[in-house]
Amino acid sequence: MGIMALIFVLAGCQQQYEMSILDAAGTTAEIQERLIWLAIYIMSLVVTVVTLILIYVLIRYRRKRGDDTPPKQVEGNNLLEAIWVMVPIILIAILAVPTVTTTFSLDQVQADENAITVKVVGAQFWWQFEYPDYGIVTAQELHIPVGTKVNLELETRDTLHSFWVPRLSGKTDLISGRTNFMWMEAQKPGTYIGKCAELCGDSHALMDFLVVAESREDFDRWVESMKNPQTEPTNALSEQGQQIFAQSCAGCHAVAGTQFAGTSGPDLTGFGNRQKVAGIKDNTDENVAQWIKDPASVKPGSLMPAMPLSDEDVEALVAYLKDLK
Repeated sequence: MGIMALIFVLAGCQQQYEMSILDAAGTTAEIQERLIWLAIYIMSLVVTVVTLILIYVLIRYRRKRGDDTPPKQVEGNNLLEAIWVMVPIILIAILAVPTVTTTFSLDQVQADENAITVKVVGAQFWWQFEYPDYGIVTAQELHIPVGTKVNLELETRDTLHSFWVPRLSGKTDLISGRTNFMWMEAQKPGTYIGKCAELCGDSHALMDFLVVAESREDFDRWVESMKNPQTEPTNALSEQGQQIFAQSCAGCHAVAGTQFAGTSGPDLTGFGNRQKVAGIKDNTDENVAQWIKDPASVKPGSLMPAMPLSDEDVEALVAYLKDLK
């Protein structure tokens, strides 16, 4: 009973962004949700029928006190044996046929002249998103227009990862030395949480990202802002931070429109407009400062080293990063 109570309590736990696969907001997710409900209906029917039969047998054939007569034996009853063999086969077929056909249909990434292609690269413990048709590279936030198919090309820089946006699509593994493909299409505007669904290290559970599904107009505005980003400091503190960035951060990080072209860490173009820091914390000055000072306290096992900067230097660096819009 305690375990059952714990299950119901945990089921009520909710993050900022809903992750339920039974609240689909994308084309592939809706197809998969229908299969899940089909399985639930079949299993519920089986449980109900078996339970009713069990209750009936317990009541109807309950042994009476003092009655030691052996019950009627059903061994060799061809009808019963046929029923309990054929019924499961029929139920499995009902579930298997649409599952197999759907699996193969979703596995096909068909040509679509209106589709957007995004190259997804997973790394411990962050995500890179490249839009080759637009010349854009970003990290941690995947922007897509509502009602448009998005073809994803999935690769990994290091170990095994798995790309999963519960409300928009199923998961697809990222395997070293191989490019995998999948597609998704958001039907409703909103911000959806994505996860790494394959154990990949100390901060596997924290390897989150966001998918921002927006109108075509908003998506085009975002593309334009990424192609022509604001990179110049807006005040003296931010200018000081730019100098610190050049000395301490540019070896790993890139910012479009500047001379900063590091490749081993996330691209920070438009960082000031992002909703999250490291994919998991709100993009506030305090959280950015914590990440700069001690990344391992936010994501254990992070490859980014703690920066030996004074509080004043960190404040200036934060001001510059928040100016990147």
